[in-house]
Parts: sequence; C-alpha cells; structure tokens
Amino acid sequence: MEHDIGCKIKAARIEKKLTQEQVAELLGVSRQTISNWENEKSYPDIISVIKMSECYDVSLDYLLKD
Repeated sequence: MEHDIGCKIKAARIEKKLTQEQVAELLGVSRQTISNWENEKSYPDIISVIKMSECYDVSLDYLLKD
C-alpha cells in the first residue's frame, strides 16, 4: 500500500469533519485502530479502505494511488 495512505485518510476524515471516534463506529473498529492507520503504525484491510472511500466520498484511486 502507498506510504502516504495515512495522510490521505486523515485529510479526508478532517475534510468531512468527522472525529476518529465517529469513523471508528462507522467502520466497526476502535478509535486506536483509526489512529494507527492515520499514523501508519498499521494499515487498513481492503474492506476498510472501501468503507472509508464511501464514508469520506473519495475514490479508491485517491486513497491507494499517488
């Protein structure tokens, strides 16, 4: 996965004015998981990436490609 996915998902979340807690609830994961993804301590699975793209109204290409 692209190394800047954390920055992209954080920027998309902030653009939608959502908290990490709100996104965690929508995706069925913990807030810490969202934090880890955004800080690139771990990476989301493809199902979570798809859900984030829908939640943030951004394309999969945006999240996964340069």
